[in-house]
Amino acid sequence: MKKFIQLFIFLSLVLLPSMALAKEEDGYAKYGRIATAVVREDYPGQPVTEYAYLGREELSGNRVQDRFRFEVKENGVEKFVIVTVVHDLSNKKLLNLSVTEEMRNG
Repeated sequence: MKKFIQLFIFLSLVLLPSMALAKEEDGYAKYGRIATAVVREDYPGQPVTEYAYLGREELSGNRVQDRFRFEVKENGVEKFVIVTVVHDLSNKKLLNLSVTEEMRNG
């Protein structure tokens, strides 16, 4: 019985953190990293001063759209860069990625 309890505790310590990480990957974290990489590639050497997750919209079936906003200063001009990622929840595949710029007011 003691060995069973020890095994249960060991498996709990090993499996629970990996399950939490898998749940995070189903969320927006994976696509946030992709969006960040795209912004850094599109604006090399420019400071990215702010990052915000704007939310998720369900499209159709298992398709969803996650939106991210980055504040970038390019040649002294501050602007918002919006990255929209469309992906499929069932197979975890990226379907579409778009980047748009908005001038920052104020």
